[in-house]
Amino acid sequence: MNDFRIRAATAADLDAVLAFWKDAAEGTSITDDRDGVERLVARDPESLILAERDGAIVGTVIAGFDGWRCHLYRLAVHPDQQRLGIGGALLAAAEERFVQLGGRRGDAMVLDRNEPARHAWRASGYAPQPQWTRWVKPLGDR
Repeated sequence: MNDFRIRAATAADLDAVLAFWKDAAEGTSITDDRDGVERLVARDPESLILAERDGAIVGTVIAGFDGWRCHLYRLAVHPDQQRLGIGGALLAAAEERFVQLGGRRGDAMVLDRNEPARHAWRASGYAPQPQWTRWVKPLGDR
C-alpha cells in the first residue's frame, strides 16, 4: 500500500508541518516553531522531507547535513499510518540525500522513552551509541 509520495517541504507547508508534529511527533523543542522551521527550509530547502497521502502530511523527517555530518530529526508518522512503510521510505529518502551530498554516516536523536521509535530505528539499521550523551544549552533570551 504505497499510495503516498515523498517530497521536500516548501514554505507553504510549514503551518501544516507544525500542526502535524503536535499530533504525531513525540514532544517539542525550542526550535519547533514557525520561525525555526522557516529558517531551516530557507537555509536548506531539501532538508525537511514529507510523506503525503491525499494532500495530507502523513510523515516527516529532517535530513540535515552540515557538510561534515548527517543528522536526522523529527522522524514522525501519523499514528493511523504507522506500519505501512512510510517511516522506511522517509529514511530511505534522507539517506539518499546524504549520499548525494557526500555524507558518510547518519545519526538520529531518539527519545529514550519512545520504545516504538527505538524499534523502528533499529529495524532500519541504526543503533544507539551508549558512550555519548547529548549536551544542550538554549541560546538567546528564549
